[in-house]
Amino acid sequence: MTTTGLFGFSGGGNMGEALIKGLLQSGRAKPANIYVFDPATYRTEHLQKTYGVTPVGNNQALVNRAGVIVLAVKPQNVDEVLKEIGAGLKEDQLVISIAAGVTLARIQGAIAAQVPVIRVMPNTPALVLSGAAALAKGKYTTAEHMTLARNMFESVGLVVEVEEKYMDVVTGLSGSGPAYIFVLLEALTDGAVRLGLPRDQAKLLAAQTILGAAKLALETGDHPGRLKDMVTSPGGTTAAGLYVLERGGFRGLVMEAVAAATLRCQELGAK
Repeated sequence: MTTTGLFGFSGGGNMGEALIKGLLQSGRAKPANIYVFDPATYRTEHLQKTYGVTPVGNNQALVNRAGVIVLAVKPQNVDEVLKEIGAGLKEDQLVISIAAGVTLARIQGAIAAQVPVIRVMPNTPALVLSGAAALAKGKYTTAEHMTLARNMFESVGLVVEVEEKYMDVVTGLSGSGPAYIFVLLEALTDGAVRLGLPRDQAKLLAAQTILGAAKLALETGDHPGRLKDMVTSPGGTTAAGLYVLERGGFRGLVMEAVAAATLRCQELGAK
């Protein structure tokens, strides 16, 4: 693998910024080694001012300067970007796509050379270096390429490697999942406010409860049902609350939300 340590970001939105921040804070890259292009110049100006990275004028400039090209654009813009850079990419470069629903085959088909491609689904908690990302390797991707990508995304959180056929499900789960948790956070907060607790205290307690519960699940590795039972005393307060959630179909709704997001991801990939 001859991919250089230079990173080129096509797209300077929230996720692109999170990855840049992670690369720099982890010491895996220096500002001088990162280039970024975004049609919204205010974004590249922000990234340059905040992180010291180098803005470039177009996507071709990224290909000319960087060894690792990160497609951090919306799914509907991927084909346009690939049309600009596909012919210029070389086999000693690496393309990493974080565009939801866009398959490896679709990306590979727009590239002239046998360039390694990795498809990734990260999520927005990467902004605070607590993300969750799934990686799927392409046809020409080596173990070294995967290690490079894993190191990159571990700088902003947890990483798992999956077969590409599961990437749409990952999108419906961890890609869209933060929004479900934010709704839960808002609902917990509003529930306490309704009963008189000041909003700032309610929000703080609700957020820490979600954070602590997630940490407990990760660190113990216990089944969620067992952890739930640890909190639930016979005839107690938690049992009363859980009964309301079960009666309202809470778990079924969450499962349907994951399925709906997965289906939408598949629809976006088919366009």
